[in-house]
Amino acid sequence: MTPVLPYWRLSGFYFAYFALLGGVAPFLALYFDHLGFSAARIGELIAIPMLMRCVAPNLWGWLGDVSGRRLAIVRVGALFTAIAFTGIFYRQDYLWLALIMASHSFFWHAVLPQFEAITLSHLGPQSARYSMVRLWGSVGFIATVVGLGLLLEMFSLDIYPAVMLAIMLAIFCSSLIVPRPPIAAARPKGEPVERFFMLLRKPGVLAFFICVGLMQFSHGPYYTFLTLHLEALGYSRGLIGLLWALGVVAEILLFLVMTRVLARFTLKQVLMASLLLASLRWVLLGTLAEHLWVLLLVQVLHAATFGSFHVAAIHFIQRNFNERLQGQGQALYASLSGVGGALGALYSGYSWTTLGAHWTFAIAGLAALIAAMGLYRALPSDR
Repeated sequence: MTPVLPYWRLSGFYFAYFALLGGVAPFLALYFDHLGFSAARIGELIAIPMLMRCVAPNLWGWLGDVSGRRLAIVRVGALFTAIAFTGIFYRQDYLWLALIMASHSFFWHAVLPQFEAITLSHLGPQSARYSMVRLWGSVGFIATVVGLGLLLEMFSLDIYPAVMLAIMLAIFCSSLIVPRPPIAAARPKGEPVERFFMLLRKPGVLAFFICVGLMQFSHGPYYTFLTLHLEALGYSRGLIGLLWALGVVAEILLFLVMTRVLARFTLKQVLMASLLLASLRWVLLGTLAEHLWVLLLVQVLHAATFGSFHVAAIHFIQRNFNERLQGQGQALYASLSGVGGALGALYSGYSWTTLGAHWTFAIAGLAALIAAMGLYRALPSDR
């Protein structure tokens, strides 16, 4: 008998988790700018949590595979994310904020890779329904980005840390009602590390992970400076929040049809299309963002640059890594995303004031194009 899928409890966790991202991605750079930091320092501070994704997911992923206690890791990670973040209320100088960014993100990045494995365990043979669960994360992102955008028009940016802490506590509370997955992770006995590296040698697998890093590298200026870029062009914070939300609405609509998309196209085709559309998106954002209709198109393309790419990537990992190694596969995906995102934030922070928005986004477009070309050559068509 197939266990009942705890749809709303899984979806509720995704809602809370990505509600936090909805506060971080559009507004963290704005908060640091409010504190008086330069573009280079903002890039560095935002790169720190992404750099933690290079280390933390692999450590937590290994622990999850060894212990099989993925849900406990999720709960501990969520709780200590909030505890570590409370230090932001004590001081706001650069070194202290760097420490806060590193410590809270070490625990934050423990959460999602393990929860992805938990969700896929609950879904079992219904893995095609993943996008229907995950779309509630996009709803949470929209709720925060619109709500916080309006709040910040009415109140000072000084309220920002308190709102973020409240969302972190909501993530922890939502993790408490998620049931254990029906399939317990097997205790490894010497095999997983060797087996894991054997899987990386399968045709196209390593190339896939490199392209994941390049895709996130290309998102560096978007997640770091989009809000400041649009403010400089004269857009209000409320409208900027709505533009962020539009991208996620497009992502949700794609999630609703993603099962049919994956039934019609191969993972290689979906991944390549996502990368090519990302390249187009960044070029448009760097050259024509003063035109509202271009911004609307750019944000709709978020359905491809994040939505379809992420779902296809999750399916790729599930197909290539068995249950015993799911945690490490998801962790490597998160880590390479972190490496790419951190390098993207760093380069955009340094190039923003020297090269300007146009060339910063042009470099991002080139990175996505290179990833598409590499994936075309390395990934077998039947994957």
